[in-house]
Amino acid sequence: MTEQKLALVIGATGGVGGAVARALLARGWKVRGLHRDPATASRKPGGDGIEWVKGDAMNAADVIAAAEGASILFHGANPPGYRNWQGLALPMLESTIAAAKTVGARIVFPGTVYNFGPEARPLVDESAPQRPTTRKGRIRVAMEERLRETAAGGTPVLIVRAGDFFGPHAGNNWFAAGIVRPGTPASTIRYPGWRDVGHDWAYLPDLAETMVELVERADELEPFAVFHFRGHYFERGVDIAKGVAAAVGRPASKIRGFPWFAVYLGAPFVEMFRELIEMRYLWKERLELDNRKLLAFLGREPHTPLPDALRTTLAAMGSLPAAPAR
Repeated sequence: MTEQKLALVIGATGGVGGAVARALLARGWKVRGLHRDPATASRKPGGDGIEWVKGDAMNAADVIAAAEGASILFHGANPPGYRNWQGLALPMLESTIAAAKTVGARIVFPGTVYNFGPEARPLVDESAPQRPTTRKGRIRVAMEERLRETAAGGTPVLIVRAGDFFGPHAGNNWFAAGIVRPGTPASTIRYPGWRDVGHDWAYLPDLAETMVELVERADELEPFAVFHFRGHYFERGVDIAKGVAAAVGRPASKIRGFPWFAVYLGAPFVEMFRELIEMRYLWKERLELDNRKLLAFLGREPHTPLPDALRTTLAAMGSLPAAPAR
Protein backbone atom coordinates (compact mmCIF):
# COMPACT_ATOMS: atom_id res chain seq x y z
CA MET A 1 0.00 0.00 0.00
CA THR A 2 1.09 3.53 -0.67
CA GLU A 3 -1.23 5.28 1.82
CA GLN A 4 -0.07 6.52 5.17
CA LYS A 5 -0.37 3.69 7.69
CA LEU A 6 -2.72 5.42 10.11
CA ALA A 7 -6.08 3.94 10.99
CA LEU A 8 -8.92 5.41 13.04
CA VAL A 9 -10.77 2.67 14.90
CA ILE A 10 -14.25 3.62 16.05
CA GLY A 11 -15.23 1.14 18.74
CA ALA A 12 -11.68 0.21 19.74
CA THR A 13 -12.83 -0.75 23.25
CA GLY A 14 -15.21 -3.33 21.77
CA GLY A 15 -14.49 -6.90 20.78
CA VAL A 16 -14.00 -6.64 17.02
CA GLY A 17 -12.65 -3.07 17.08
CA GLY A 18 -10.13 -3.89 19.79
CA ALA A 19 -8.92 -7.00 17.96
CA VAL A 20 -8.51 -5.03 14.72
CA ALA A 21 -6.60 -2.29 16.55
CA ARG A 22 -4.18 -4.85 18.03
CA ALA A 23 -3.71 -6.56 14.64
CA LEU A 24 -2.96 -3.21 12.99
CA LEU A 25 -0.46 -2.27 15.70
CA ALA A 26 1.28 -5.62 15.29
CA ARG A 27 1.76 -4.87 11.59
CA GLY A 28 3.29 -1.44 12.20
CA TRP A 29 0.25 0.76 11.78
CA LYS A 30 -0.41 3.79 13.90
CA VAL A 31 -3.85 3.39 15.47
CA ARG A 32 -6.07 6.15 16.76
CA GLY A 33 -9.11 5.39 18.90
CA LEU A 34 -12.17 7.61 19.41
CA HIS A 35 -13.72 7.62 22.88
CA ARG A 36 -15.75 9.99 25.01
CA ASP A 37 -13.34 9.34 27.91
CA PRO A 38 -9.82 8.69 26.55
CA ALA A 39 -8.29 8.26 30.01
CA THR A 40 -10.69 5.45 30.84
CA ALA A 41 -10.26 3.83 27.42
CA SER A 42 -6.48 3.79 27.75
CA ARG A 43 -6.73 1.74 30.96
CA LYS A 44 -8.96 -0.97 29.50
CA PRO A 45 -7.42 -4.36 28.61
CA GLY A 46 -5.94 -4.30 25.13
CA GLY A 47 -5.86 -0.49 24.92
CA ASP A 48 -2.06 -0.17 24.99
CA GLY A 49 -0.43 1.46 21.99
CA ILE A 50 -3.56 3.24 20.78
CA GLU A 51 -3.58 7.03 20.47
CA TRP A 52 -6.84 7.92 22.19
CA VAL A 53 -8.70 11.09 21.21
CA LYS A 54 -11.82 12.51 22.77
CA GLY A 55 -15.00 12.40 20.72
CA ASP A 56 -18.46 10.95 20.21
CA ALA A 57 -19.26 8.62 17.30
CA MET A 58 -22.65 10.34 16.99
CA ASN A 59 -20.95 13.67 16.28
CA ALA A 60 -19.66 13.90 12.70
CA ALA A 61 -17.37 16.82 13.55
CA ASP A 62 -15.64 14.75 16.24
CA VAL A 63 -15.10 11.83 13.88
CA ILE A 64 -13.82 14.08 11.08
CA ALA A 65 -11.30 15.68 13.44
CA ALA A 66 -10.13 12.30 14.73
CA ALA A 67 -9.77 10.95 11.17
CA GLU A 68 -7.27 13.54 10.01
CA GLY A 69 -4.41 11.78 8.21
CA ALA A 70 -6.04 8.33 8.33
CA SER A 71 -6.24 6.07 5.29
CA ILE A 72 -8.53 3.56 7.03
CA LEU A 73 -11.64 4.17 9.14
CA PHE A 74 -12.76 1.01 10.92
CA HIS A 75 -16.38 1.35 12.01
CA GLY A 76 -16.88 -1.02 14.93
CA ALA A 77 -19.31 1.10 16.96
CA ASN A 78 -22.47 -0.65 18.14
CA PRO A 79 -25.35 0.51 20.33
CA PRO A 80 -24.48 -0.60 23.87
CA GLY A 81 -26.23 -3.60 25.34
CA TYR A 82 -28.28 -4.32 22.19
CA ARG A 83 -30.33 -1.18 22.92
CA ASN A 84 -31.77 1.50 20.59
CA TRP A 85 -30.40 0.23 17.30
CA GLN A 86 -32.97 2.28 15.41
CA GLY A 87 -31.83 5.52 17.00
CA LEU A 88 -28.07 4.97 17.09
CA ALA A 89 -26.73 2.55 14.46
CA LEU A 90 -27.33 4.54 11.27
CA PRO A 91 -26.48 7.98 12.74
CA MET A 92 -23.11 6.66 13.98
CA LEU A 93 -22.40 5.20 10.55
CA GLU A 94 -23.23 8.55 8.92
CA SER A 95 -20.54 10.19 11.05
CA THR A 96 -18.00 7.67 9.79
CA ILE A 97 -19.10 8.17 6.19
CA ALA A 98 -18.76 11.95 6.52
CA ALA A 99 -15.26 11.56 7.96
CA ALA A 100 -14.13 9.09 5.30
CA LYS A 101 -15.32 11.39 2.53
CA THR A 102 -13.57 14.36 4.12
CA VAL A 103 -10.16 12.74 4.58
CA GLY A 104 -10.26 10.34 1.60
CA ALA A 105 -10.14 7.13 3.65
CA ARG A 106 -11.46 3.62 3.07
CA ILE A 107 -14.23 2.42 5.39
CA VAL A 108 -13.81 -1.05 6.90
CA PHE A 109 -17.01 -2.49 8.32
CA PRO A 110 -17.70 -5.77 10.18
CA GLY A 111 -20.78 -7.38 8.66
CA THR A 112 -23.18 -9.67 10.51
CA VAL A 113 -25.40 -12.62 9.64
CA TYR A 114 -28.48 -10.66 10.72
CA ASN A 115 -28.91 -9.56 7.09
CA PHE A 116 -30.17 -12.91 5.82
CA GLY A 117 -33.63 -14.41 5.80
CA PRO A 118 -34.58 -18.08 5.40
CA GLU A 119 -34.10 -18.18 1.61
CA ALA A 120 -30.38 -17.37 1.94
CA ARG A 121 -29.56 -20.20 4.33
CA PRO A 122 -27.97 -22.62 5.07
CA LEU A 123 -24.75 -21.91 3.09
CA VAL A 124 -24.44 -18.16 2.55
CA ASP A 125 -22.07 -16.49 0.10
CA GLU A 126 -21.54 -12.82 -0.75
CA SER A 127 -24.24 -12.81 -3.44
CA ALA A 128 -27.01 -14.20 -1.21
CA PRO A 129 -30.22 -12.12 -1.09
CA GLN A 130 -30.58 -9.89 1.94
CA ARG A 131 -34.24 -10.11 2.95
CA PRO A 132 -34.20 -10.39 6.74
CA THR A 133 -37.29 -11.02 8.82
CA THR A 134 -36.15 -9.07 11.90
CA ARG A 135 -36.01 -5.36 12.66
CA LYS A 136 -32.33 -5.52 13.55
CA GLY A 137 -31.60 -7.35 10.31
CA ARG A 138 -33.35 -4.64 8.32
CA ILE A 139 -31.22 -2.00 10.05
CA ARG A 140 -28.04 -3.88 9.13
CA VAL A 141 -29.19 -4.16 5.51
CA ALA A 142 -29.88 -0.41 5.46
CA MET A 143 -26.38 0.23 6.80
CA GLU A 144 -24.77 -1.87 4.09
CA GLU A 145 -26.92 -0.25 1.39
CA ARG A 146 -25.74 3.14 2.65
CA LEU A 147 -22.15 1.92 2.41
CA ARG A 148 -22.78 0.68 -1.14
CA GLU A 149 -24.03 4.16 -2.07
CA THR A 150 -20.94 5.65 -0.42
CA ALA A 151 -18.64 3.43 -2.46
CA ALA A 152 -20.47 4.35 -5.67
CA GLY A 153 -19.79 7.98 -4.79
CA GLY A 154 -16.03 7.43 -4.66
CA THR A 155 -15.30 6.42 -1.05
CA PRO A 156 -14.16 2.77 -1.01
CA VAL A 157 -15.67 0.27 1.42
CA LEU A 158 -14.57 -3.15 2.68
CA ILE A 159 -17.04 -5.40 4.51
CA VAL A 160 -15.93 -8.62 6.20
CA ARG A 161 -18.85 -10.69 7.50
CA ALA A 162 -18.59 -13.16 10.37
CA GLY A 163 -20.84 -15.05 12.77
CA ASP A 164 -20.80 -14.95 16.57
CA PHE A 165 -17.37 -14.26 18.01
CA PHE A 166 -15.13 -15.22 20.90
CA GLY A 167 -11.60 -14.36 21.95
CA PRO A 168 -9.59 -12.38 24.51
CA HIS A 169 -11.03 -8.94 25.38
CA ALA A 170 -14.13 -9.80 23.36
CA GLY A 171 -16.52 -7.40 25.09
CA ASN A 172 -20.24 -8.22 24.93
CA ASN A 173 -20.69 -11.52 23.12
CA TRP A 174 -22.70 -14.72 23.18
CA PHE A 175 -19.72 -16.82 24.24
CA ALA A 176 -19.54 -15.02 27.60
CA ALA A 177 -23.29 -14.55 27.93
CA GLY A 178 -24.44 -17.98 26.84
CA ILE A 179 -21.65 -20.54 27.36
CA VAL A 180 -19.19 -19.59 30.12
CA ARG A 181 -19.51 -16.88 32.75
CA PRO A 182 -16.41 -14.64 32.91
CA GLY A 183 -14.46 -13.97 36.07
CA THR A 184 -14.69 -17.39 37.70
CA PRO A 185 -13.42 -20.88 36.84
CA ALA A 186 -15.95 -22.55 34.58
CA SER A 187 -18.17 -24.71 36.77
CA THR A 188 -21.27 -24.57 34.58
CA ILE A 189 -21.09 -24.78 30.79
CA ARG A 190 -24.18 -23.96 28.76
CA TYR A 191 -25.24 -23.83 25.14
CA PRO A 192 -28.00 -21.41 24.03
CA GLY A 193 -28.99 -23.08 20.77
CA TRP A 194 -30.44 -26.28 19.39
CA ARG A 195 -27.62 -28.74 19.85
CA ASP A 196 -27.68 -30.46 16.47
CA VAL A 197 -28.03 -27.24 14.42
CA GLY A 198 -24.84 -25.87 12.82
CA HIS A 199 -23.44 -22.55 14.04
CA ASP A 200 -20.63 -20.27 12.88
CA TRP A 201 -18.11 -18.72 15.31
CA ALA A 202 -15.26 -16.31 14.59
CA TYR A 203 -12.14 -16.25 16.77
CA LEU A 204 -11.42 -12.53 17.00
CA PRO A 205 -7.64 -12.58 16.44
CA ASP A 206 -8.19 -14.61 13.25
CA LEU A 207 -10.97 -12.30 12.05
CA ALA A 208 -8.89 -9.21 12.76
CA GLU A 209 -5.86 -10.66 10.97
CA THR A 210 -8.06 -11.37 7.96
CA MET A 211 -9.33 -7.81 7.88
CA VAL A 212 -5.84 -6.34 8.11
CA GLU A 213 -4.49 -8.62 5.38
CA LEU A 214 -7.31 -7.43 3.12
CA VAL A 215 -6.66 -3.80 4.05
CA GLU A 216 -3.00 -4.17 3.13
CA ARG A 217 -4.05 -5.36 -0.33
CA ALA A 218 -6.68 -2.67 -0.71
CA ASP A 219 -5.29 -1.55 -4.07
CA GLU A 220 -6.54 -4.87 -5.49
CA LEU A 221 -10.08 -4.55 -4.11
CA GLU A 222 -13.16 -3.31 -5.90
CA PRO A 223 -14.67 -0.06 -4.53
CA PHE A 224 -17.34 -2.02 -2.64
CA ALA A 225 -15.71 -5.26 -1.52
CA VAL A 226 -17.47 -7.91 0.58
CA PHE A 227 -15.89 -11.09 1.96
CA HIS A 228 -17.30 -13.84 4.18
CA PHE A 229 -15.20 -15.23 7.04
CA ARG A 230 -16.06 -18.82 7.96
CA GLY A 231 -13.99 -19.18 11.12
CA HIS A 232 -14.90 -22.18 13.29
CA TYR A 233 -18.07 -23.75 11.94
CA PHE A 234 -19.70 -26.52 13.99
CA GLU A 235 -22.02 -28.96 12.26
CA ARG A 236 -23.38 -29.67 15.73
CA GLY A 237 -23.55 -26.31 17.44
CA VAL A 238 -23.12 -27.77 20.90
CA ASP A 239 -19.60 -28.93 20.02
CA ILE A 240 -18.16 -25.52 20.89
CA ALA A 241 -19.45 -26.03 24.45
CA LYS A 242 -17.90 -29.50 24.48
CA GLY A 243 -14.65 -27.89 23.34
CA VAL A 244 -14.85 -25.59 26.36
CA ALA A 245 -15.36 -28.57 28.65
CA ALA A 246 -12.23 -30.19 27.22
CA ALA A 247 -10.26 -26.94 27.51
CA VAL A 248 -11.00 -26.66 31.24
CA GLY A 249 -10.04 -30.30 31.79
CA ARG A 250 -13.56 -31.70 32.25
CA PRO A 251 -14.46 -33.28 28.90
CA ALA A 252 -17.28 -35.33 30.42
CA SER A 253 -19.07 -32.27 31.84
CA LYS A 254 -22.79 -32.02 31.26
CA ILE A 255 -23.69 -29.20 28.87
CA ARG A 256 -26.66 -27.36 30.27
CA GLY A 257 -29.32 -25.40 28.42
CA PHE A 258 -29.65 -21.63 28.40
CA PRO A 259 -32.39 -20.17 30.64
CA TRP A 260 -34.46 -18.70 27.84
CA PHE A 261 -37.56 -18.87 30.06
CA ALA A 262 -36.04 -16.16 32.28
CA VAL A 263 -35.34 -14.00 29.22
CA TYR A 264 -38.98 -14.31 28.12
CA LEU A 265 -40.23 -13.52 31.62
CA GLY A 266 -38.09 -10.40 31.82
CA ALA A 267 -38.68 -9.23 28.25
CA PRO A 268 -41.61 -6.90 29.06
CA PHE A 269 -39.33 -4.97 31.39
CA VAL A 270 -35.84 -5.27 29.84
CA GLU A 271 -35.15 -3.99 26.33
CA MET A 272 -32.04 -6.12 25.89
CA PHE A 273 -34.06 -9.29 26.57
CA ARG A 274 -36.52 -8.33 23.83
CA GLU A 275 -33.62 -7.87 21.44
CA LEU A 276 -32.21 -11.29 22.34
CA ILE A 277 -35.54 -12.95 21.68
CA GLU A 278 -35.80 -11.31 18.26
CA MET A 279 -32.49 -12.90 17.21
CA ARG A 280 -33.12 -16.30 18.79
CA TYR A 281 -33.85 -17.82 15.38
CA LEU A 282 -30.07 -17.84 14.74
CA TRP A 283 -29.79 -20.52 17.43
CA LYS A 284 -32.46 -22.68 15.78
CA GLU A 285 -31.47 -22.59 12.11
CA ARG A 286 -28.25 -23.59 10.41
CA LEU A 287 -26.22 -20.77 8.88
CA GLU A 288 -22.74 -21.33 7.48
CA LEU A 289 -20.73 -18.56 5.83
CA ASP A 290 -19.15 -19.55 2.51
CA ASN A 291 -15.55 -18.25 2.44
CA ARG A 292 -14.50 -19.41 -1.04
CA LYS A 293 -14.12 -15.83 -2.29
CA LEU A 294 -11.84 -15.01 0.65
CA LEU A 295 -9.74 -18.14 0.08
CA ALA A 296 -9.37 -17.32 -3.60
CA PHE A 297 -8.19 -13.78 -2.83
CA LEU A 298 -5.90 -14.35 0.18
CA GLY A 299 -4.99 -17.96 -0.50
CA ARG A 300 -5.95 -18.85 3.08
CA GLU A 301 -8.12 -17.85 6.01
CA PRO A 302 -6.22 -17.25 9.28
CA HIS A 303 -7.30 -20.08 11.56
CA THR A 304 -6.13 -20.79 15.10
CA PRO A 305 -6.75 -24.43 16.18
CA LEU A 306 -9.85 -24.58 18.35
CA PRO A 307 -8.16 -25.89 21.55
CA ASP A 308 -5.64 -23.04 21.44
CA ALA A 309 -8.31 -20.43 20.66
CA LEU A 310 -10.53 -21.63 23.49
CA ARG A 311 -7.76 -21.78 26.08
CA THR A 312 -6.59 -18.26 25.18
CA THR A 313 -10.15 -16.98 25.41
CA LEU A 314 -10.91 -18.71 28.70
CA ALA A 315 -7.63 -17.55 30.24
CA ALA A 316 -8.42 -13.93 29.33
CA MET A 317 -11.91 -14.34 30.81
CA GLY A 318 -10.53 -15.76 34.06
CA SER A 319 -12.47 -18.97 33.43
CA LEU A 320 -9.71 -21.56 33.53
CA PRO A 321 -9.30 -23.58 36.74
CA ALA A 322 -6.44 -22.49 38.95
CA ALA A 323 -3.22 -24.47 38.64
CA PRO A 324 -2.66 -26.82 41.60
CA ALA A 325 -0.26 -25.53 44.25
CA ARG A 326 3.21 -27.01 44.16
